[in-house]
Formats: sequence, C-alpha cells, structure tokens
Amino acid sequence: MVEALTGANYVQAFLDPYYRGILGKTIFMAALVTALCIVLGLPLAQFLARTTSRYKSLLLLCVIVPLFVGNAVRAAGWMVAFGQQGLVNQVGLFSGILDAPVDIMYTPAAVLIGLLSVNLPFVVLTIQSVLEGIDRSAEEASLSLGATSFETWRLVTLPLAMPGVLAAALMSFILAMNAYATPMLLGGPGFRMMAPVVADEILVKNNWPFGATLSLLLIAITTVLTLAINRFLARTRKA
Repeated sequence: MVEALTGANYVQAFLDPYYRGILGKTIFMAALVTALCIVLGLPLAQFLARTTSRYKSLLLLCVIVPLFVGNAVRAAGWMVAFGQQGLVNQVGLFSGILDAPVDIMYTPAAVLIGLLSVNLPFVVLTIQSVLEGIDRSAEEASLSLGATSFETWRLVTLPLAMPGVLAAALMSFILAMNAYATPMLLGGPGFRMMAPVVADEILVKNNWPFGATLSLLLIAITTVLTLAINRFLARTRKA
C-alpha cells in the first residue's frame, strides 16, 4: 500500500496486467452497451416520437416504469432468469433450441444484457425528447421534394437529432463504465469490471489509496469523453 502522494499507484494500475485488463474490459463493455443501446433505442425513440396512437402514453409508461426499479433488484431478477432452472433455459429446452441447460450467469453475455436493460430506457427517453422537438416542416419539405422516407430520416431527421443521440450515448457510456451492482451480481468472479474492483480494494483489501487511484481513472476517462463530445457539439452548432 502506497499512502503518500506518489505516482506509484498509477504506474501499478497501468502496468499490472490484471488491472489493465479489467480497465480494457470495462471500456469495451461500456462501448458495446452504448452502441447496442443506440441501435436498439433510436428506432424505438423514433416510433414513440412520431406515433399518433392513443396508446402512446402507455408505451412511454412502459419505458419509464423500469427506471423505478433499483439496479440491484433488476440484476437479481436476471439472476433468476439466467439460472440453470431459470426462464431462459426452460424456454430454450421447451422450444427445442437447447439440448441442455447453458451457463449464462457469470459471463460477459449476462453482464451485457443486464446493462442493456438498465441503460436502454435512458437512451430512448433522451432521443425521443429531442425528436419531439424537431420541426416537422423540415421533414415535410424533404418529402415534398421527392426524397424517400428513409432518405428524409437519414439526411434531415438524424442530423437534427444528433445532439440528443450523442448525449444519450454519453449517458449510456458513463452509466456502464461506473456500473457496480449489475457486473457484481451477474458477472461475479468470472467477469470483473472496474467499479466492483474499486469496492474490493477499499472494502475487502482496505487499500484506500489504490482504490482511490482506480476511481480517479474512471472519473478521468468519463470527464475527457464528456469534454470531447461537448466540444464537438459546440463546433457543430457554430457550423
């Protein structure tokens, strides 16, 4: 344990293959979760923003309700679903997709699904609110000039919604980078991410200086990303 003001803890964090590997896995998982949230959330947000169905409020409620459930409770529900006798294996065996139960718990796939369920509502609501504020006359003008619906979406709607998409992506990445309950419960010892490792350093190993170092690395990464996206958006507005 290095308690004095020194760079030794940072050297250890970057040179030790164990911690460097966990940091790499955390960044990769956060990026993957963010990409999937955008791919899945953008069409859903587009539908919610443009639908005229009388059930629109009910659909929005279905997106909002999961936010009232704590991450630990949600992860515990996934633990039940992913178990050897859980819903996923039972459905797979009953339908003939699986010949035998598969191990889903304590795998990257379990953590990925858990983080998606946490982050997707935030992404959908963020993008949907931006799409709601876009002036429909720009889209109507594009359609009247002969553009197809997809061309209008790609060349008009998406560029106008890009600030919201980037904000949603940033939010998802930060939430995934700093996730604690989901990777701890669904990843277990088989798949470690930074937040549970920070907790272990402080609470289990009582190594507060190194735990603080790892925490500062997480803060630094998210801060740099936030500043980069804000600068990009500022340049976009000026252009």
